[in-house]
Amino acid sequence: MSELKNDRFIRALLRQPVDVTPVWMMRQAGRYLPEYRATREKAGNFMQLCQTPELACEVTLQPLERFPLDAAILFSDILTVPDAMGLGLYFEEGEGPRFRKPVRTEADIRALGVPDPEGELRYVMDAVRLIRRELDGRVPLIGFSGSPWTLATYMVEGSSSKDFATIKAMLYDRPQLLHQLLDTTANAVSAYLNAQIAAGAQAVMIFDTWGGALGPREYREFSLAYMTRIISELSREQSGQRIPVIMFTKGGGQALEAMADSGADALGLDWTTDIGQARARVGDRVALQGNLDPAVLYAQPEQIRAEVARVLAAYGHGTGHVFNLGHGIHPQIDPAHAAAMITAVHELSRPYHSV
Repeated sequence: MSELKNDRFIRALLRQPVDVTPVWMMRQAGRYLPEYRATREKAGNFMQLCQTPELACEVTLQPLERFPLDAAILFSDILTVPDAMGLGLYFEEGEGPRFRKPVRTEADIRALGVPDPEGELRYVMDAVRLIRRELDGRVPLIGFSGSPWTLATYMVEGSSSKDFATIKAMLYDRPQLLHQLLDTTANAVSAYLNAQIAAGAQAVMIFDTWGGALGPREYREFSLAYMTRIISELSREQSGQRIPVIMFTKGGGQALEAMADSGADALGLDWTTDIGQARARVGDRVALQGNLDPAVLYAQPEQIRAEVARVLAAYGHGTGHVFNLGHGIHPQIDPAHAAAMITAVHELSRPYHSV
């Protein structure tokens, strides 16, 4: 495998000196890009796009052809793991993901097995291998998974949810049953991420999209504890290179100190947390990733530049910052506005680094 030509993303995650602040975007391969929409059309549907390694590779690389991004992220979906557990994932137009067989009973949970990453999820590993080959060391490749709690919300509710009524009823009424589900799911996520690392992922990220729906005590017990366990089980070195781990809980700003004790190298922040205050709270224990409000990209380029400058100034001097949006880029964003953000990050961050 090729040596990295641009390693500033990895260096920043490990809090090593960089020349400029690295930048990538959550959902950078997505519907805001016309070339992505064309490839998705060619695939026929979203699942076919995910499950065809050549097409997943194609869309992973598309944003890198347009923008000078500092990392690529595997094109996949967080729900590939529960789908491989046999729950029957499908997507309703305009409705989002759904499962044909939601998990509600003790028998449902006992029936779940840990999928073989090189079996039922072989298409993901083949995509990782292909993307690494095609990148040829241009930038690092990020692998990822959903967190056990976030995956469980979809598995129990059967779809996305506004109030998480079914899984929260299980949490308070039958906590041991939920722990059983989270335990199996955590085993699956550990195996899945380790297989991505073995296949060539150079950093991994755990997306805890719905951790912010929990209260402080419940978050620690039902989400953070399982992510911490997964991180302790990950291969942190491959071919002599350190594999950094990023943990991102959307809405998790109140728990940053506890998250910094998880063993993660970096914490993702959404836009509701001030990044300067976050840095003061966690010190030099972890790097920080984020955290421009994705809606800023609706603004004109000069305003985008001003908002980028504000985030960079809030973080301040030194390494340990990976610039990103506070969540995924919106499908309606003009790609030229994304370009303006990326250019601004590289140009305006230089004075904050002494390399």
